[in-house]
Amino acid sequence: MRSPSTASALAAWLAAVWLAQTGPATAQSASAEPAAAQPASAEPAGVARASADLPRLPHSDASVAIDGLLDDAIWKEALVVDLVVETSPGENVPSPVETHAYLVEDGSRLLIAFDARDPEPDKIRAYLRDRDSAFNDDFVGIVIDSFNDARYGYEFFVNPLGVQMDLTQDDVVGNEDDSWDAIWDSAGRIGDQGFTVEIAIPLSQLRFARTTGDRVWGLDVLRFYPRSMRHRISNNMLERGRNCYMCQFQKFSGLAGVEASKNLEMVPSLTSSRTDARASPQGPLVHGDSETEVGLNVRWAVTQNLTANLALNPDFSQVEADVAQLNVNNQFALQFPESRPFFLEGASYFSTPIQAVFTRTVADPDLGAKLTGQPGDNAFGTFAAKDAVTNLLFPGPLTSQQTSLDESNDTVVGHFSRSVLDNSQVGALVTMRHGDDYRNDVAGFDGRLRITGQHSLRFQVLHSETEYPEATATRFSQPLGAFEGDAAMLRYNYSSREWYADLRYRYYEPGFRADSGFVARVDMKQTQLESGHTWQRGEQRWSQIQVGLNGTTTENMAGKLLDRNLQPYVSFSGPMQSYIQVGGGPNKRFWNGVLYEGNGMFLFSQLRPRGGINLSISINKGDQVDFANSRLAEELRVQPNIDWNVNQHLLLRLRQTTSRLDSKDGQKIFDADLTDFRATWQFNVRSFLRFSVQRQLVERNVPLFVAANVNEKTLTVASQLLYSYKLNPQTVLYLGYSDNSFEDDRLDDLSRTSRTFFAKFSYAWLH
Repeated sequence: MRSPSTASALAAWLAAVWLAQTGPATAQSASAEPAAAQPASAEPAGVARASADLPRLPHSDASVAIDGLLDDAIWKEALVVDLVVETSPGENVPSPVETHAYLVEDGSRLLIAFDARDPEPDKIRAYLRDRDSAFNDDFVGIVIDSFNDARYGYEFFVNPLGVQMDLTQDDVVGNEDDSWDAIWDSAGRIGDQGFTVEIAIPLSQLRFARTTGDRVWGLDVLRFYPRSMRHRISNNMLERGRNCYMCQFQKFSGLAGVEASKNLEMVPSLTSSRTDARASPQGPLVHGDSETEVGLNVRWAVTQNLTANLALNPDFSQVEADVAQLNVNNQFALQFPESRPFFLEGASYFSTPIQAVFTRTVADPDLGAKLTGQPGDNAFGTFAAKDAVTNLLFPGPLTSQQTSLDESNDTVVGHFSRSVLDNSQVGALVTMRHGDDYRNDVAGFDGRLRITGQHSLRFQVLHSETEYPEATATRFSQPLGAFEGDAAMLRYNYSSREWYADLRYRYYEPGFRADSGFVARVDMKQTQLESGHTWQRGEQRWSQIQVGLNGTTTENMAGKLLDRNLQPYVSFSGPMQSYIQVGGGPNKRFWNGVLYEGNGMFLFSQLRPRGGINLSISINKGDQVDFANSRLAEELRVQPNIDWNVNQHLLLRLRQTTSRLDSKDGQKIFDADLTDFRATWQFNVRSFLRFSVQRQLVERNVPLFVAANVNEKTLTVASQLLYSYKLNPQTVLYLGYSDNSFEDDRLDDLSRTSRTFFAKFSYAWLH
């Protein structure tokens, strides 16, 4: 049966949002005994609770300086929480190090301090980094379930030098999102007994429900202690094989009379740039005009559960270059992650099993507006943008194509979800993208059901209606006039202490399009199964061993086999935070009328031999289809990565990809090398200077290519110099220069094709 029309789906979605806003609050008052007031599991041997009563967050009006020194009087009034449980690699065993946390609130902020003792303080791993990038260091922090519903949480972490990391946690769908950035204070210091950290989180940065009297929040207070193994230390025990995380939090009461601030955040911005470019590779480099734009971003906490964002004449441009990807011998379009702040905020509200929302499809908007909220058991997000450019992705069963139209479009996206049963969720999604002689509408429903503690089910069903401009449809062999299609995804997951299984089924009709998202393949039915056994070995030399099997079968809607692979694998986690996975097996792939059969193997290994060094390598070797020439070939692809903190300030990063494709008789078809190198000097927690260069070289054996216009050599080089100063995530200054160069058989040498000078300044006003 077909899905209802897009108009009907939109009406239903708007009605659901209205009901969510007008329905009663469902927050639990602390006057009644909460269902999970105590830790979910029994204490491990040798570990005792500080109190059998529900711990209470005290209030204090004393002043505090956030400087990393625990010498303020306010900490004497705080609740002391000892982190005594190691949950990984040991399972709920006594912590190997001593850690004390101090929690108190002053009416407008939640204040947390950590005294993290270390028997060998010279081995503390701490480096100056940009925010959200210190997860390999020692660090401490807290996860807050402010709605006390074991569903949605806020995460705040700090390394020993005060570097901030903040995330959101959606425990229903299992998403952890580091794109969310709050404005908060932190500081850290390393001493001769370990390190200390102070954190001040304005309550205006959190959302929580209305209630009278004391509130009840779930808190996970954490320390990560990386040495040969990465120890996770907490005030909570975690039961392995249980498919919920926040349901195992200890509950704390307090914060009586505190209300979430309805703060208004205004961020004016000034952006200036100039681009010089060549009209042709042999032509002169022509100076472009300088362009300056003034923009304004407004964030308003309308209620405790509702946040509105508005961007007027915004600068949605990216500041930093994407991580390079090798675009050689690929079937489908490459996807690059979103990095623009307006779209990153609240991105988890739009996440569904089928990627029907991908905000980088909004290329050059003149206006953006967003509304997100979490009233009671409901959550919703909607955004609208007026885009000056229309980027299109044309999916197919074997390949995809892309184009960009110099035409404007209006985009509206909305997703609503509601918690049901025991920590399950159902939702509805609508996307609309309309321009001149063009439209794409998508509507459907999705959800996740937690059947038991080990079984869960995710699903989504979508229906699309699309019409392209006639010239575009003809050029890219798309249907003329209006057409439609359905898509569905069903995923079953089983997880226990020793066994795991993940079964997925995808169904995309030929006419399905998600132009506000990223769906690069249609006309397919795909079944994927991964299953295996895990041996958890605690702090033994090899702390975890897994043996598993991964298999995928893809057919078109007529039942024609498109690809199939079967890969048994084994993995080991061990000393120096090492991880090794190796596997391989037979595969089949249909291309240009022929079903090619082959075999392949893969190896992935990661190692952190000491603080500041992270090494990894991925190797794939075996049979591969040469898509340009329709034949079976042999591929060797090697991808080493190196992160090296030379000292506290200097970070060197190298991402390398080397790919070689040979014919079956041993002749080279092509060699490809991609290098992405970045050197960052971090002056302090707020500012850095970064130089990056990306180089891609492809050398082809032209006589082996079917096409007549193939270059023997193609070389592209892009470089960037960027200075960044961040007082907070919204008050920023960027100064930069970037250029691009190109060389092929027509040119005698590398030729610069463009260069850009740019500057951006924004300032956050909080009211």
